[in-house]
Order: sequence, then structure tokens, then C-alpha cells
Amino acid sequence: MSLKDVSLNRRSFLKGAGLLAAMPALATLAGCGNAQQSAMTLIVGFDQDFPPYGYVGDNGEFTGFDLELAQKVCEMEGWTYKPEPIAWDSKDALLNSGQITCIWNGFTIETRENDYAFTDAYMENRQVIVVPAKSSVKKLADLKGKNVVTQADSAAYNLLSKDGDQAELGSTFAKLDTIGEYNTAFMSLNTGEYDAVACDYPVAVFNIGDSKDYTILEEPLNSEHFGVGFANTDEGKKLAKQVQADLQKLDADGTVKTLCEKYADQGVSYTAWVLPKASA
Repeated sequence: MSLKDVSLNRRSFLKGAGLLAAMPALATLAGCGNAQQSAMTLIVGFDQDFPPYGYVGDNGEFTGFDLELAQKVCEMEGWTYKPEPIAWDSKDALLNSGQITCIWNGFTIETRENDYAFTDAYMENRQVIVVPAKSSVKKLADLKGKNVVTQADSAAYNLLSKDGDQAELGSTFAKLDTIGEYNTAFMSLNTGEYDAVACDYPVAVFNIGDSKDYTILEEPLNSEHFGVGFANTDEGKKLAKQVQADLQKLDADGTVKTLCEKYADQGVSYTAWVLPKASA
């Protein structure tokens, strides 16, 4: 998928009876029979300031590409769908305590493989740099001595900070700050407080919109993949496989492509869908 034509990580269940009491979703999954599974509630943890994957729509309702996918899965399974907005840096505590069933919100798999039970990757993504259109920054090397901001505990931050694949680049910045949500980061870029924002490509597309005041650097920070993350337990692994199979069915019947087209103007493309077809 080419991203240069636009001139827009995310992210263990506790063991024992205490978790099952807090998580009716997994309790019913562990039981036998369709009647129990149909009573399950899928509590989807997401960042409500992370468009186009999860955000508050014009009607005040939670929406987004990932949330619509989650709704479709729940419809297929007969589950109750419950979107739960979270503070991104609290996601692990919420998952481990059973307050959410999964993290489904442009959640980057790379570097987190051993921490969660993931579905296979379903979407390719890239981390990019956004600068003002009049900026002297034209390539990544030009960020030396600049002030850069990104979201706390984001894939971009992990890339640019210590031990990240782009840590050497990040060490050249005057500073690398984090902020709670990307809309605030873009406002800070607009005021000149920061020289650049590091973020996911679709997030950049959504926040830029039709504005000619910003530019996405042609050179990306990386290429990565999104998955749905569950607790790294036997039950979490079972649920991840079940959701993955449902996503494959939604792809086969054309639902995924339709949703990609719906969010195309926000940087979502069906050409970036990478989940393999179900084996015959």
C-alpha cells in the first residue's frame, strides 16, 4: 500500500474465580453450549480519541472502523457488544482486572507478541511524521534538534524511545514528549509548541482532513500490523481464534471491504487488509 500520496499500539487475564466473576464474557466462553456463549458480553476497550478506529461520532455515539468490526462480530455470535472508552496507558490494568474483554483499537502487534493473545494481523499500518506545510523538515533526518510529540504508550513512542527501532533518530530530537490524545497533539503543532507529531497514518489523515496546512513526510518511521488483543491465557487464546475466524467470514462476505470504503477518506484502505483467507 502506498502512503506517500497524502501531501493521516496500540496497543493477562487474572487467574481464578475472581476474574471469572468480573468477566462474564469469559465465564460464558468457558462454559459449554451455544446458550451460554450467546449470553456473552464483549467489552471492547478502545481510545475514544483515536480516529478512524475509535472515536465519538457527530451524533455523540462511539464509532470507528474497529468498533464497527467488533459490532459485526457480536452480531454474528449473538454476543452483547459494549464499547468501553479507556485511558490508553491504563489498558493493561483494565484487561488484567477483567474490566474489558479485549483491546480493539488500531492495536499494534509488533513488540507486544508475548504480552497478549492476539488474532493474526488484520491490517497493515505505518507510523508517520506530520509537520506544518511550511516546515523546513522534509525528511526524518531533518527532525534533529526539533520538538516532537506523540501519544503516551503509543507505537510511535515505543519506536522513538530507548530500545525502539527508531531510538537513534529519537535521540537527536530536542525533546520527545507524550500527550494523552492526538487531537491535543495536533493543536500543539498548530500553535507552534511542537515541530512535529508522530502518529499512525490514518490518524494523521483524519486530523489533517482537507487542510493544506500540514504535510505527512514521505519517509515513514516503520511498517506494522494491527491485531485484536486478549489476555494471554487459555481462554483469551480461544477467544482470539474465534474472533479471527469471524473476521475471515466478514472479509469473505464483503463486509470488510464495505467498511474500508466507508472510512477510505480517513486513511483506511482495503489494500492494507492482510488477514489471510480461512483455509478450506
